[in-house]
Amino acid sequence: MSSEDIPAQVTKTEQPQEFFQAIGDKVKNFSETKDATATDTQDRNDDDDERPPVEEIESLCMNCGKNGTTRLLLTMIPYFREVVIMSFHCEHCNTQNNEIQAAGTIQPKGTHYELRPTSIDDMQRQVVKSDTATIKFIELDLEIPAGRGQLTNVEGLLSSVVDDLEMGQEARKEQMPEVYPKVAQIIVKGRQMLLGDAFPFRLYVDDPAGNSFIAPDLKDGVGKWAKREYIRTAEQNAELGIGDSSGTDSNVAAAMNAAADGDFNPDEVYSFPASCPGCMHPCTTHMKMVDIPHFKQVVIMSTVCHDCGYRSNDVKTGGEIPEQGEKITLRVDGDTDLARDILKSETCALACPELHLEVNPGTLGGRFTTVEGLLTQVRNDLHSQIFETGQGGDSLALEQKTQWDSFFEGLDSAIKGDKPFTVVLTDPLASSFVQPLVDPPAPDPKMTKEKYARTEEEEEELGLKDMKLEGYENDAKEQAS
Repeated sequence: MSSEDIPAQVTKTEQPQEFFQAIGDKVKNFSETKDATATDTQDRNDDDDERPPVEEIESLCMNCGKNGTTRLLLTMIPYFREVVIMSFHCEHCNTQNNEIQAAGTIQPKGTHYELRPTSIDDMQRQVVKSDTATIKFIELDLEIPAGRGQLTNVEGLLSSVVDDLEMGQEARKEQMPEVYPKVAQIIVKGRQMLLGDAFPFRLYVDDPAGNSFIAPDLKDGVGKWAKREYIRTAEQNAELGIGDSSGTDSNVAAAMNAAADGDFNPDEVYSFPASCPGCMHPCTTHMKMVDIPHFKQVVIMSTVCHDCGYRSNDVKTGGEIPEQGEKITLRVDGDTDLARDILKSETCALACPELHLEVNPGTLGGRFTTVEGLLTQVRNDLHSQIFETGQGGDSLALEQKTQWDSFFEGLDSAIKGDKPFTVVLTDPLASSFVQPLVDPPAPDPKMTKEKYARTEEEEEELGLKDMKLEGYENDAKEQAS
């Protein structure tokens, strides 16, 4: 059967964008439909078959055993993706229940969001928790396990947790008296957070399926909001029901061992089998050693899956860990500077003060490109999150939309070379690089480099405090015996 033989009505219902629209578009389309039905009888008869914005389904109430009503709204959340919002109400016993489910597929990688609220306004940040995500309030040492999906904000999330703890305190006081005072301390501190008396604090959302989310803000600085993607472990894939996956890192480790034996030719591109993190089908990872002049050797990797279209590019730096980190500052004021090669490692933070741009370490992964290419990627990634798939950010507040428009205008001007700006790379492992326009050791007049001592937080995040460089042979012998 050809596409011409399919009725237009059937073809329309198969388009996901017809169902998953922003709430503003749903209301607008619904209003236009109502206006049309009021003016034309034939149009009214045709529009009676149109799908309403909210689906209503009669369903069983698990509390009283009678029938209640479940309402389903298929919509799109700005900065995020398609979701199904469900609301159940029983008019007989007044039982209510609200849930959210991700309408999309499992994402190629897991996501880890972390937020550091510092004011009452941050308590209104939107939070999407899928049924596979865990949430933890770090200062409270309180974790919400994977379970029911929620669409809420930080205040609502914390309030529901504290209320649940308070409900069981009386029974806990009699049955577990040793636990009662500890829970009481958590409740008191949680109430202080809700009142704004315990700023700052931290929370994270970790979702192996990649379908959870914490909303960012244009004014967020380094360390306030962070997003990190990671490759799922074999156990996480098994829990999600998508089978086993041998991560790319294990293949890279095997390839690096072969390089240590002298099997690699620096001028040759090597390919080795891998598993796609998106669909678990076999794919191929390409790898090449590149010797950057006046810097070090790096490994450039590229993975392409022909089954689902997943693409990944990454750069790994090697060598010993230096004693100090490095901060590189580059002044960009023309096409020549935009064409400079730049290597941003996974541990490097990027900042452009004139553009009000700050990128936390790990957000973009390792990248070997040009200054223009790096800014273009940042711009495209941010724009796809803020103005999701052509929705135009209609759900944004006017003031917030104006700020984002101004931000992207400045970023576009910088990419075109019309606006001078400064690029600051801060790398605690000193594994990032910017191409100089003069041969070292002569100094580049537009670029400065300075060494700095790593902070304790950076040492902890990089795992350097756990490294044992002396006496590890004895530990290995004791474990073997």
